[in-house]
Amino acid sequence: MSEELNKMDQEREAAAAKALDAKDQNNSGNTDTSDKADAMAAAVDKSGLGRVNMDNFGPEIARPADEVLGWHVLDLEDLPSRGKFYPADTVIKIRSAKAAEIRHFSTMDESNYIDMEEKLNSIVESCSQMSTGNGKSRMSYKDVLEEDRIILLLSIRDLSFPEPENKLMLKGKTEKTKKTVDIELSVKNLIPSVIDEQVEKYYSTKERTYVIKTKSAGTLRMKPPTIGIMQEITAYLKDRQEKDQEFDKAFIQVLPYMQSDWRTLNLQKIFTMEMEYKGWNEKKFMVVYRLAERMKIGVQTELETTFDGEMAKAPLDFPGGIKSLFIISDLAGELL
Repeated sequence: MSEELNKMDQEREAAAAKALDAKDQNNSGNTDTSDKADAMAAAVDKSGLGRVNMDNFGPEIARPADEVLGWHVLDLEDLPSRGKFYPADTVIKIRSAKAAEIRHFSTMDESNYIDMEEKLNSIVESCSQMSTGNGKSRMSYKDVLEEDRIILLLSIRDLSFPEPENKLMLKGKTEKTKKTVDIELSVKNLIPSVIDEQVEKYYSTKERTYVIKTKSAGTLRMKPPTIGIMQEITAYLKDRQEKDQEFDKAFIQVLPYMQSDWRTLNLQKIFTMEMEYKGWNEKKFMVVYRLAERMKIGVQTELETTFDGEMAKAPLDFPGGIKSLFIISDLAGELL
């Protein structure tokens, strides 16, 4: 038994000695590591850490909300009105049409004027924003001038269908050589109408409208109508038709230019204005009627572009009907 105990003691002593040797070796390694660390610290003190591109680290920089949501600022200079009848700091933004909006548009009845107008306005309402004061004051799509609407619709279409095969092409001809050419129905090829200089000189930058002094009608404040005003007039005509009542067509032609804000217009006010209109003398009517004719804005009935150094024109039309704005009529580019 004593021999076995002695043997066990010897084994324990050998194991302890071995552990001490290992510890000494580790301490030696730690010394080497410490020396290396001191050398690295000295190098950093002398040369610095060098250049590191920190753009690859940390949180992603936030993009503007408009970019994320797909909103684009529309250049007011592209509008027939040049934006001069809106508040001076007006900003209009547009985005592409979504599937649900296009589906609603596809139900348009082109033989029904009221339904056609409703579908066109629904695209403008959904896909545009109008504001003033750095976006602090929101306006309505109804504040868009009726004749500016075509630019918004074409611009929204361009965002919705950016592919080249989805362009709307019209057949035109060059003026001199009479070559047949394709001209794109796009904002860049539309030619805005020019308002008569005799009327334009009465434009007030302060009131953002025409302030016209006349002999027979006094001072008149007139401007081209907005979507909202035309909607109220359409509702008035519909009401008259449903009640089988007559209305003065000449009055309806001048009314849109006499009303500045759709918010104060309704069936009762239009009826009151019609009664007042019937009391005008012939001179006042003639002046107002001619002024309304001369301040019409919009785009001309022909597209214009250059082809091989000469002017080319095409009649303004919608191939495949007005639905072709957002419903592709030519499937050739989609079929495999």
